[in-house]
Amino acid sequence: MSGNQPLLVKLVYVLVYVLLAVLAMMTLFPFIHVLATSMSSSRAVMSGEVFLWPKEITFLSFSNLIDDGQLFVAMKNTVLITVVGTVLNIAATIIAAYPLSRKRLKGRNAMLMFITFTMLFGGGIIPNYILIKTLGIMNSYWALWLPGLLSTYNFFVMKTFFENLPSELEESAAIDGANDLVIIWKIILPLSMPIIAALTLFYAVSWWNSYMNVLMYITGSGKQSLMVKLLQMIDTTSQNLLNSNATNGGEGAAMQNLVTPEGIRAAAIIISVAPILTIYPFLQKYFVKGVLIGSIKG
Repeated sequence: MSGNQPLLVKLVYVLVYVLLAVLAMMTLFPFIHVLATSMSSSRAVMSGEVFLWPKEITFLSFSNLIDDGQLFVAMKNTVLITVVGTVLNIAATIIAAYPLSRKRLKGRNAMLMFITFTMLFGGGIIPNYILIKTLGIMNSYWALWLPGLLSTYNFFVMKTFFENLPSELEESAAIDGANDLVIIWKIILPLSMPIIAALTLFYAVSWWNSYMNVLMYITGSGKQSLMVKLLQMIDTTSQNLLNSNATNGGEGAAMQNLVTPEGIRAAAIIISVAPILTIYPFLQKYFVKGVLIGSIKG
């Protein structure tokens, strides 16, 4: 029996690796297919020949989105929204999580109860819209940053992380005369880089993909985010192609052979996810560690 155990262990490992490989392929397949579609000719896309490799490689779908320069303005706006929003989020999360992770704080339980309440109940779209309009910050990025200043879920993750740090570190620093600001700046934050990196990624992805709030609160076309602008450009390009095909006959058909709505949508997806995919590998080593440590206890 014991002689067969190593063979059984190896078999289990093989099955686990095969299962993980299948799951990885299932996860990567949609992205690879979209990438291949964005780089394929209209004829290959419409005939269903594109699977995991581009056919008749062309970059016309990308050029249709990039040529007029609007996409770069939207990209700049989204970078501004993401960077400033993420910095504000991390600062607010740390400022809220550290004091509420200390049991000596008076009124701690009541404040935690109020914060938990916001996870279960919200004001709704119309009251939020009225509030933003009353504050006079419509068509301003503050209409995005202020309502989204703190994520309750991320707050509790960071609070749990702070609670799991050894209390002896703070006690020894307090004995040496350090106050709370010195403790958090020189001791807590350096030890919290894994969770800060993980939450930075969470916040940044959320800001990068922001759509609904931008659509409601940002009315100026020069301030639109990447996601809103991409959708507008997809709709405009698709409509122009359909109109051209309907009114110009053979010329419209020739245009249809150059670029299709499917290719435009695929190119838009690649453009929107490429920056996040570029940043993620640099934060990956902190990601799992930060989330696991921050999720221990409650």
